[in-house]
Amino acid sequence: MTVPQASPASAAKRSKGADDQASLIVQGVDATGIVAAVTLLLSKHGANIVSLDQYSDNPQGGAFFQRTVFGLDGLQAALPALRADLDEGLAKRYGLTCTLRDLSVPQRMAIFASKSDHCLLDLLWRHRRGQLPVRIPMVFSNHPDVAEEVRSFGIPFFHVPSMGADKSAAEAEHLRLLRGNVDFVVLARYMQILSGDFIEQAGVPIINIHHSFLPAFIGAGPYAKAKERGVKLVGATAHYVTQDLDEGPIIEQDVVRVNHADTAADLTRRGADVERAVLSRAVLWHAEDRVIRHGNHTIVFA
Repeated sequence: MTVPQASPASAAKRSKGADDQASLIVQGVDATGIVAAVTLLLSKHGANIVSLDQYSDNPQGGAFFQRTVFGLDGLQAALPALRADLDEGLAKRYGLTCTLRDLSVPQRMAIFASKSDHCLLDLLWRHRRGQLPVRIPMVFSNHPDVAEEVRSFGIPFFHVPSMGADKSAAEAEHLRLLRGNVDFVVLARYMQILSGDFIEQAGVPIINIHHSFLPAFIGAGPYAKAKERGVKLVGATAHYVTQDLDEGPIIEQDVVRVNHADTAADLTRRGADVERAVLSRAVLWHAEDRVIRHGNHTIVFA
């Protein structure tokens, strides 16, 4: 069973409205009695279930997934006993993997960006408005262009140049600053390819936003290519990053309709709108433990 522990730094800043609430993610092989066991165990500890979502891809021994949010007075003090009971009552008895997290401790999210700032600034604005339950300890860019705008939000900005084919120096600096300070990373139109070694060493989920439904119109100038093909839809895909480029589990997708009269600039503008919306939803759902990875796809309790 995995029970993330809040660092002293993150515990100092707690999410409003989430005091004494926790999320419990359960996954494994489906079997009779799992839901009853979860609810009975939580009731035994005096917890009140706020919401419960579940999914099974085959009730006859298929994969089972459940997200439960519950309230419990004195949650911090109760966590050790609750963790022990989950380990005995669910992990060992049913062979399940359980992840328990105190929702009052926001996850720490680092953002990587390049010159395009629409996704970056949208995330920073939503965070400032209290719409994203995260902390943002740092923003990285391989260009200095967005430095002042990022700092105007009171968030540390780090310019880490990444030039040429050898990215090892830049990635080493990123890892030095990330290590122990973040819970996940968001690539807000970061126009650099991450190496497999970086992904492995980062050791945290990495979320990327990609123009269009993958894997269409890869490379530079995607909206100009889309215009040339006479597309009728432009869209965006948010997905987890794996060592296979743009092949990771998809979290969210959306599209907007376009037509023959739209210019490449129109497509770019409308594409930026949908990119912002898709990325913000993916980040929110991840931050609220609504996304469960299973192989190369996801279960999203949105």
